[in-house]
Amino acid sequence: MMRPFDDATRRNIASACAAFARLPDDGDPRALKRAAVAIALAAAGEERDTALLLTLRASNLRTHRGQWALPGGRCDAGETPVEAALRELEEELGLRLAADAVLGLLDDYPTRSGYLITPVVVWAVPSAPIVPNPDEVASVHPIALDTIEREDAFDFVAIPESTRRVIRFHHEASLIHAPTAALIYQFREVLAGRATRVAELEQPVFAWK
Repeated sequence: MMRPFDDATRRNIASACAAFARLPDDGDPRALKRAAVAIALAAAGEERDTALLLTLRASNLRTHRGQWALPGGRCDAGETPVEAALRELEEELGLRLAADAVLGLLDDYPTRSGYLITPVVVWAVPSAPIVPNPDEVASVHPIALDTIEREDAFDFVAIPESTRRVIRFHHEASLIHAPTAALIYQFREVLAGRATRVAELEQPVFAWK
């Protein structure tokens, strides 16, 4: 379903996020380092469809270089996940958005590398230019929402190293894995009005460190 980047779409997505009940924090919050990512929605293409912004990480980064990711990173001391997601969005893509751009939060996702990621859904104002920071971002890829809603957009595979299913998002000729794929998958489910949980979806072994 095509979603034009307009106020009606913004309201519909905000309503879907408001209807989604996040899982509460589970266990000792000190056990994992807190992080946040932005599921940033912007206009894409000549038709100005609503799309989420996916990045390819720069090749010179210390960790997860050259991998697909949502804009985001570790929370600074005293920083909330919303504050961290908005800060990282500005640092990586030059998008400076106010707190009222936030449409909602999805479930926290624990990673194999020791982070607890909070996904923050945000709406980029139409006039906001995207200026990638080359030190962190190799390229930016708008993914139209109807792309993630295709029946064949995601699949699940087994690996010998885990009893949990590995989720994969098929984007053009690439396979995008968890945590990014898991967070996008849950956002897709929220848009459809389904409270699908993703914390148990597995990452591939190369992402375990």
